[in-house]
Amino acid sequence: MSDMESAFYNAMLSIYVKAKEECHYNATYFLRMVTEMGGVAAAKRLLSSNVPQSGLFELWECGRLDISMEALVLNHKFRSLFCEEELKAAEQRLKDLGYKFS
Repeated sequence: MSDMESAFYNAMLSIYVKAKEECHYNATYFLRMVTEMGGVAAAKRLLSSNVPQSGLFELWECGRLDISMEALVLNHKFRSLFCEEELKAAEQRLKDLGYKFS
């Protein structure tokens, strides 16, 4: 695992904790995927689905799309880990929910 992949893995665990603490959303499926597959592989799997995960809607309802996996994927620090198609999928999901990009 590269340093960047390791940093992404830790960031994925961090957004899980934030979602649990700040939104009272316990994303057990997400956590299991990340710990079993690794952060990058889990994100790629989630992005490959045509249907956004329910967790994204939980975060939207909580007003915290900024701590979504999609927002993390689009972070300038991690973009190089993903292909253009994956980045577009993440961006579109957030746009569809009215996320304001900074």
